[in-house]
Amino acid sequence: MLSSAIRMPFCRNALVNTLLTICQVLLLVRLLSTDSVATSGTPPAQAEAAGSQSSSQAHAQPKQPEANGRAAATLKYKGEIVYIVANQFEQTGNTYKLHGEAQIDFRDYVLYADEISYDSGSGEARASGHVKLQGGEYSVHLEASHAEYNITSATGKFYDVSGTTGLKLGSRRAILTTSSPFTFSGKEVDKLASNRFRVYHGTVTSCELPHPKWTFSATRIDFQVGEVAKLHNSTFRLRSIPVLYLPFAEHPVEHLGRQSGFLIPSFGQSSVKGTILGDSFFWAINRSMDATAGLEYFSKRGFAQHANFRALTRDNSHITATYFGVIDRGRGPVHVDQGGQDVHIQAEQNFPHDVRAVANVEYLSSYLFRVAFAETFTTAVNSEVKSDIFASRNLNGYSLGILAQRYQNFQSTNNGDLFSILHVPSIDLSSVDRQLFSTAFVYGFDASVTGLSRRSPTFSSANLVARVDARPRVALPVFLHGWTFRPAVEVRNTLYSQHKTPETAFVIGSTINDPLNRKDFEGELEVRPPRLEKIYARGLFGKAVKHTIEPRVTYRYVTGVDNFLGVIRFDNADLVSNTNEVEYALTNRIYIKPRNQQCSSNDSDVPCSRVPTELLSWEVAQKYFIDPRFGGALVPGVQNVLQTTVEFSGIAFLTEPRTFSPLTSRLHIRTSQHTDLQWLFDYDQKKGRINSSDLFLDYHVGLFFFGGNHALLHAPGEVFLSSAIPTVEKFNQFRLTTGMGHPSRRGLSLAGTVGYDVNLTSLQYNAIQTSYNWDCCGLNFEYRRFVLGPVRNESQYRFAFSLANVGTFGNLRRQERVF
Repeated sequence: MLSSAIRMPFCRNALVNTLLTICQVLLLVRLLSTDSVATSGTPPAQAEAAGSQSSSQAHAQPKQPEANGRAAATLKYKGEIVYIVANQFEQTGNTYKLHGEAQIDFRDYVLYADEISYDSGSGEARASGHVKLQGGEYSVHLEASHAEYNITSATGKFYDVSGTTGLKLGSRRAILTTSSPFTFSGKEVDKLASNRFRVYHGTVTSCELPHPKWTFSATRIDFQVGEVAKLHNSTFRLRSIPVLYLPFAEHPVEHLGRQSGFLIPSFGQSSVKGTILGDSFFWAINRSMDATAGLEYFSKRGFAQHANFRALTRDNSHITATYFGVIDRGRGPVHVDQGGQDVHIQAEQNFPHDVRAVANVEYLSSYLFRVAFAETFTTAVNSEVKSDIFASRNLNGYSLGILAQRYQNFQSTNNGDLFSILHVPSIDLSSVDRQLFSTAFVYGFDASVTGLSRRSPTFSSANLVARVDARPRVALPVFLHGWTFRPAVEVRNTLYSQHKTPETAFVIGSTINDPLNRKDFEGELEVRPPRLEKIYARGLFGKAVKHTIEPRVTYRYVTGVDNFLGVIRFDNADLVSNTNEVEYALTNRIYIKPRNQQCSSNDSDVPCSRVPTELLSWEVAQKYFIDPRFGGALVPGVQNVLQTTVEFSGIAFLTEPRTFSPLTSRLHIRTSQHTDLQWLFDYDQKKGRINSSDLFLDYHVGLFFFGGNHALLHAPGEVFLSSAIPTVEKFNQFRLTTGMGHPSRRGLSLAGTVGYDVNLTSLQYNAIQTSYNWDCCGLNFEYRRFVLGPVRNESQYRFAFSLANVGTFGNLRRQERVF
């Protein structure tokens, strides 16, 4: 009985356990067959109710817990995946309540918050606590206290917002995803579309948060990411200080390229011009064409106008036109009207059949205007105005071109004190040296037909002087045991429709309306001996050193020019004279290259830098004149400009017969890409003086740089006056530039430049510029002074305040800065 009593309960318990196991298996099968997921702790009834929802709204896959124990689920909305994850969540019908580090991913946006209530049927989500929304095409990032956001339409309302666009925020650093990152904040922000926002009582800036250097605050801000932000009732603030009120303004939210509109006004101060106020309008005509027109007011002088036009007509073709003019009230230092105009046009056009046309045209109303109003010292002292228009075609070594050219050189600021030379037109045909049949000879030619005119205060040619010039040549290059011989002969015939009477020391000559035919024979022999070289085993700077010496001798003979003094000088073609001379030159070169560099084509990981670089080149040359009077072309007591002297030295050193030319030296040293030194030196041993010396130095080390130039010239203009006393002009000037940093450097940069005339013991020009750049803005100040005789003694005070992605306020233009 006892055993039966014990056995009966055991059987009954076994049966109950078996039935419970079967029920649990059946329940699990049903749960797995539904489309919803029950989180841990969710009653089975709720899971079953969720599984009975219509699959047309949202579908879920079974819960996939993350590795850290967080709960996650994958839903579907119209075939697109909605991913939700949180520390835990619960589901009631279509509603999912996410608790703790909640996250919803849909398309390219992610919503984060401490708590999120999400309706999978409508896509509506209510988020609270550390709300974040990030993603999108432009890397939108919003942070808010709470929000109402529709996941599927990407629209909603956010409260107490700070946000960025174009900045991808990582755990350790931020990565720019656009060229123009944009930061904004507001009490309320409506997200109206995927990339469209409306901010109420907020700010925008391009500075780093939380302490931006500048902001625009506005009652309402409408912006489309990738376009512009429109600010209503805005105030520009530096730090928290209000500076400028604008009823309406625009701020770019992305680098949009060129947009039509008024530019930021300019402001400046000058001791001569007074207070300077100006503004410009920019017109983006189309993708390849734009224009700018502006006006500046000078309180002491008048008005300045400027305009610029640019166009890209096709690949490698363009046109640029600039205009600058001043309406002067005549209140300058000399109390005369110094106003005028300067127009400059540059264009290049490529046509079919390899025809290329180029134009570089400038019109300057007066040199006085340039000296008085040019914004840079280099432009102010440039007395030349050049205009060229030409078209050419090159084919198989032959070239055909047509040229129109005008050259002007102003001798002073007085009206009419200039000379001009005109080429209209000039048709040129030429060839490179080509092999003559199957021989060792080479041949070439140059021919031209030109219309010419020359005007000066003391001489004027006809309105159009015809010149026909032909120059065939033949040469025979010979290479023998390292020696190079190049004998060449050339005949030349030049016909002029007008000539002049011979000049003297006191008379330049007068025109004669009769033709003149100039004929000459030219012979030349160039000899280059083998190059001497030596490699130094000890080297220099840890590098191998190679020294070479290259001698060169050239004999030149020209005869037949018996009417040189009757030729009107228009260009280099009219400077040909008889000569019998020898030129000798010696060139030293020093090369360096790295040692112990393995340059193997089989190992691409080893850098190959055994390319030698030229450390130094130094050429010394001189000419010996067998005929010191150049066949009667030399006129004692005046500057004699002959082709043989112009091609040898830029100084017209011939004022009397001489056997030897000055000694010329051309030195160039470049120790690295940070150091560059050039010295051009002409020494006249007959007069015992330096004719000219030009020294250029450029040095960079780290953030520091230094540049200098010294120009010394003894002009040999020994014109004998009636008193028989020669006058010698001497020029001795320095230019120095030094500084630290560069315009885009974060922090402080400083630079200065000065020009000093030693002969006049006066400062011609100086400028000091300082700049400081923050993360989103920069401030530049410059003091500049011009001292250009009685015409201009001016001090200028310039500044520029630049806002990232907005523009620059002030009158310190980039192209006019010291660095």
